[in-house]
Amino acid sequence: MAPVPYARAMARIAVVTSHPPFAEGGHLVIARALVDALTARGHEATVMLTPQNRFGRQGAAYLATWLTDVGRAHDGGRIDQVVSLRFPSYAVRHERHVCWINHRMREYYDQWPRFRRSLSRRGALKERVRRRIVHAADRYLLTRNVTRLYAQSRTIQARLARWGRIDADVIHPPAPPRPYRCDGYGDYVLVVSRLTPLKRVDLVIDALREPAASAVRCVILGDGEDRPSLAARIEEHGLGGRVTLRGPVAEAELLDHLARCRAVCFPASQEDYGLVTVEAFASAKAVVTCTDSGGPAELVADGVNGRVVTPDPSALAAALGALMDDPPLAERLGAAARRQADAMTWDGALERLLLFRA
Repeated sequence: MAPVPYARAMARIAVVTSHPPFAEGGHLVIARALVDALTARGHEATVMLTPQNRFGRQGAAYLATWLTDVGRAHDGGRIDQVVSLRFPSYAVRHERHVCWINHRMREYYDQWPRFRRSLSRRGALKERVRRRIVHAADRYLLTRNVTRLYAQSRTIQARLARWGRIDADVIHPPAPPRPYRCDGYGDYVLVVSRLTPLKRVDLVIDALREPAASAVRCVILGDGEDRPSLAARIEEHGLGGRVTLRGPVAEAELLDHLARCRAVCFPASQEDYGLVTVEAFASAKAVVTCTDSGGPAELVADGVNGRVVTPDPSALAAALGALMDDPPLAERLGAAARRQADAMTWDGALERLLLFRA
């Protein structure tokens, strides 16, 4: 669709994303940050959540989202624009609809081989049919149901092109508008992540067993299905004195750790974006990531604002050990990281996301 001309200075905007119950994710942080950025600039904005049903019920979630009324607010006033973020929230219908996509249902795209191996023969047959249906629905929605399409990283952009031949420009989300600060470069590395297999926090623990990282302390913030196995791994290898599994924390404690740590380690596999990267940058902290980490590896320039290493324990240990042994190096990389964060502004993002001009 062609952009719809619009001339009002201020607008009412719905930021639409899907979300399973009793969960938290980076896309919600981005949704709330986008609302805060819009509100700070005089718009009226809110987060609208649509269903994200479990396997076998995805069709109901797409249909429910398609039928959701996003034209009017509760007071009968007009909603001027929607910005959707992920599946199946981009099924909402609105004449001014920008999709700033975080991801589609990855089990049916880049994670399909891994997902398929977990299924029985009968289950694989069912999911193969559902996968085809979801691919067709996504292609229609992302090419016919939106006014503009942006990806939140080049990694997501490449997936859209590979599975669906869908074109999208890239807008990297800036750090959420929080009071970031740098209180120095302390004596530990920080990991902030959901504790799931794709985040590869186990790789960090294995790296800390290497001689090159024998002096590295680590604090891990977050929760998830891998927490029990990670705790067992830490105990098994006698790392309890150097590794702290802190669990989920409130924003104030997160910002405090970002302010005081030496650097941030985020070695996830094929991450969509990895918001913690820009949050670390905004706190003047270098980020250590891996060559196959997707979004974070797009933002981290090796030796400039962090390190990008091969995803093996010895390479990761060498990078972490060097930062721990050389505080001026951590400070130099952190200063460059802060400059990059400063250049990634919400004004620049909104200039492209909004379909009208003040």
